[in-house]
Amino acid sequence: MLRKVTKTPLDFQVQSNKITFKGYLKYDSAKLILLKANISGTLEKSCDICAEDFNLEINENVEFFINDGIFEDDGDTLLDVVESLNGNVDIEELLNSEIELIKSDYHSCDNCSEQEETES
Repeated sequence: MLRKVTKTPLDFQVQSNKITFKGYLKYDSAKLILLKANISGTLEKSCDICAEDFNLEINENVEFFINDGIFEDDGDTLLDVVESLNGNVDIEELLNSEIELIKSDYHSCDNCSEQEETES
């Protein structure tokens, strides 16, 4: 699939539960493919303070590179690169990884957020 990506953006959209991952892939340079997308929707998350479940609204832009093969950094630039070792990229797996990153951040429900603000 990566070999089909050219300088002309290749649009994609993936839906997972109440989350939409929408963007494009575009050839950048060498073996690097640029992925620019937006993740939006609602994610069920446990509050990091009270442990109650709540709906977390998500609207995040993501941008990173996908390398066809093992990425060898020349040390001059810091790039966020995902390696693809078989010439394919699983957009759904990328979405799941991004969701797990979002979940790992600190999030509190509205009640606990309001309580933190009044205590400050």
